[in-house]
Amino acid sequence: MTALAALLKKNPIFSFLADNDLDLMSRQAATRQYDKNENVILYGDLWPYLFLVGQGSVDAVKESGEGRSLLVTTFSQGDIFWGLAFFQDNAPMPVTLEARESSRLYLWPRETMIPIFERNGRAGWELSRFMAGRMQRASAILEEMTFQPVAGRLAHLLLDHFEMAGDAAISRHLTLDEMAARIGSTREMVCRALYSFSDKKLIEVTRTEFVLTNRGGLSQLAEHS
Repeated sequence: MTALAALLKKNPIFSFLADNDLDLMSRQAATRQYDKNENVILYGDLWPYLFLVGQGSVDAVKESGEGRSLLVTTFSQGDIFWGLAFFQDNAPMPVTLEARESSRLYLWPRETMIPIFERNGRAGWELSRFMAGRMQRASAILEEMTFQPVAGRLAHLLLDHFEMAGDAAISRHLTLDEMAARIGSTREMVCRALYSFSDKKLIEVTRTEFVLTNRGGLSQLAEHS
């Protein structure tokens, strides 16, 4: 089994493929390397491909008519995604895909994948379940954008990063623009909310990090804003 076939085998969808189809996918994959901030595909383009991240990470970004950006999600090593045209003829991309760092992607056109999914019904079923999960996540994002104020969305973002770090302090590796893109706001609103959190003693803002000083208060703000 090739290294790519082994990576595919770890994916919850492709793990149900027969070994000969895993090897077939690894042989038929188109390998693409992208530099940091390089576009993979632009919003509105037709792109009938499925991809798997072999190395690095890729951001899915949605831009408004006013020029504001929303970072919808980030795909990391082992994650898969597809253009809408992979499933529906002439369906344009709803987001722009951009390499967050130097990244390697493996791509398959739909004409390659259709026979494989037809031969492996369980994999097709798992892909359907996976798509349903993505739809639920998209619905949750839309609900947050529609009904939750900026302060609540920012509190959620900070709490998620504190949890991932497993610590009460996180590095300020995200810029104001990046935080704004993640919560669908502007850098000015993010800056204002951060210093409001600081004034309320929920977090401490230093030059290099955010320090969580009142997890309960920040959680309450995230839940009830």
